[in-house]
Amino acid sequence: MLTGKALIADLNACTLPNGQAALWWCGQQSWILKLGGQVVYLDPFLTPLPSRLVPPLLTPADITNAALITGTHDHLDHIDRNMWPGIAAASPTATFVVPDLLRKRLAAEIPMPEARLAGVNDGGSVHLAGLTITGVAAAHEFLDRDAATGRYPHLSYVIEGHGCTIFHAGDACLYEGLVTKLSRWHFDVMLLPINGRDAQRYRSGCIGNMTYQEAADLAGTLKPGLVMPAHFDMFASNPGDPEAFADYVRAKYPAQAVAIPRHTERRVVAAVPF
Repeated sequence: MLTGKALIADLNACTLPNGQAALWWCGQQSWILKLGGQVVYLDPFLTPLPSRLVPPLLTPADITNAALITGTHDHLDHIDRNMWPGIAAASPTATFVVPDLLRKRLAAEIPMPEARLAGVNDGGSVHLAGLTITGVAAAHEFLDRDAATGRYPHLSYVIEGHGCTIFHAGDACLYEGLVTKLSRWHFDVMLLPINGRDAQRYRSGCIGNMTYQEAADLAGTLKPGLVMPAHFDMFASNPGDPEAFADYVRAKYPAQAVAIPRHTERRVVAAVPF
């Protein structure tokens, strides 16, 4: 497992032709994505909590090569507020992509220059570093649409560029209309949470995600080139079962490619013609 400067060196050494993407999983729903020469940190979670089962694999100072950083919603393991100023300093030209509903508040409270934050909403896109990032409303466990503005605090992101299309679900449950929204794309990779939800976790403030069966059915319906599970490894009180997910996909959707990620193992994915 690569960490720190060794992981950054592997990112920088990875060269990709058009139509290929590379992914490194850092635990939970934290990924590093490389498209062309651009490096995108998806929901980097770097705070060294005692309850973590997987320690942070990078420090903010290590992240000197970021073009974009995403935060799908304002929970510590997705928008790591204490770590973002350090990332911003180490990658001074990087932009942080967040739900537009939260943009001004995050700028004030982190604090960060508002110009470093780009906001998106459901169906809206930003075009940065040669990539397009589109927001898709996420239900975590509710959609929680802001009545005054119609904007959403929880998003999934579709990242497009260099001939590839990636879906990063963030934290999400299924809801009516989600498949229709996502059907406009053909995904080369879908990154889906599988830890599920239940009453005990909800009462304790642990907001849930789709079950592994729901995630398998979403992938089976949309038929990405590859589906990879996440959000199953970080906390003993909020686990998931990636083997059960992969087995269910193989049993129910035998034509669907599935892979269980390993921490910081480089995975190169080729775009699938359709």
